[in-house]
Formats: sequence, structure tokens, C-alpha cells
Amino acid sequence: MAAGGHGFDGVERRGLMFVLSSPSGAGKTTLSRMLVAETPALKMSVSATTRPKRPGEVDGKDYFFVDQKRFDAMVNNGELLEWANVFDNRYGTPRAPVEAALAAGQDVLFDIDWQGTQQLRSRSPNDVVSVFILPPSVTALEQRLHTRAQDSDDVIRGRMRKAGDEMSHFDAYDYIIVNDNIGIAFEAVKSILRAEQLKRERQVGLSGFVRELQRQLEK
Repeated sequence: MAAGGHGFDGVERRGLMFVLSSPSGAGKTTLSRMLVAETPALKMSVSATTRPKRPGEVDGKDYFFVDQKRFDAMVNNGELLEWANVFDNRYGTPRAPVEAALAAGQDVLFDIDWQGTQQLRSRSPNDVVSVFILPPSVTALEQRLHTRAQDSDDVIRGRMRKAGDEMSHFDAYDYIIVNDNIGIAFEAVKSILRAEQLKRERQVGLSGFVRELQRQLEK
């Protein structure tokens, strides 16, 4: 079976929604970027958000930056697969590009929180594979938040308070990785993705392929 959506002799694979979640600073964004860089067939889902653009971010690449009115319209028109309020801002996943990718056998990577993950699973339970990334310690989590120098001390304190609530939902995920070493964590994430790609139920036309092999053996 090929790594992408196209197989052989009538065997195709429907794409999957691969979710990475973690408290802020535990590593999901870094792991997501590494996975996309090494997996050309993997498409990164681009979320819509009402939060302000950070330095270096590009509209349409990092996020679709929209105002509150446009976001409300997307929710009301059913244009989002999932959405959530996070730190006084709103985030959501546009439906159309994800559904097109899955139908074409392309996997889609999501960097979202537990609320969004639950919404995705409720809509497409057979297409979602979820991984939760844990920090090795609270001290390491706080150090990482300060090291990336993106937020004020007040925002970091808010993220630390929220981390406990986010981690309480770990049991809603299929896989758990403790990110003590980014290289080891990355290898674990890659292994999960590859194993899920090879699941029998994701391979469309497999029964016909096996029957044809059997038919040829009976000649």
C-alpha cells in the first residue's frame, strides 16, 4: 500500500484526520511542523481565527485571520468542522478543504485543542486519529513558554492555569506521548501515523484485491 491515497490494483485509501493536541508549550506545534516537513503527502489544516496576527505569521498559511463578524457567519453557515474559544479568541477549521483532501486520499494534520478534537470525532469518528502531547514536568512546561518569548508574563500565567484543565482530557485521546525529547517524540508521532495509514478499514477496495489474488492462485 502506498503511503499516500493511491494504492494498486483497485486499492485506494481514504485520508485520515491526524490530530495533535497539548497544553501550550508542550510541543504540538513544533511536532506538527516537523511532521509536515518530512511527510510531503500530509496536508496541514489551516484554521480560521479572530486573534491578532503575530510577527512573521502569514494570512492563509499560518491562519485565516478574520474578524468576529466573519467568524460568526462561518459558524452559522456550517462552514466549520469544529470551532472553539481559546484565551478570548476563536478558532475553527474550514470544512471544504478538509473534506476534499480526505476524499482524495490525503491525510490532514490538525493542531487543535481537546474541544475541537471532540467535535471532529463526533462528526467523523472513523476518520480521526488523536494524539495528546504531555510535558515531562510543570517546570519544563513553564520554561518552554518563557523561552519562546511570544507572550507576556500575565499570558504565560494564564496558559499555565489552563494547562491543568487541558491535561485532564488526556483520556479522550487515542495515543499519549510525553515529550521529554523532541526527536524521540517525533519518531513516536511518525510511527503512529504510519500504523494508522495501514489499518485495514482505511483501505478501500482491499476485499476485491484479495479476492483477485485468490482467484489467480486457483488457476
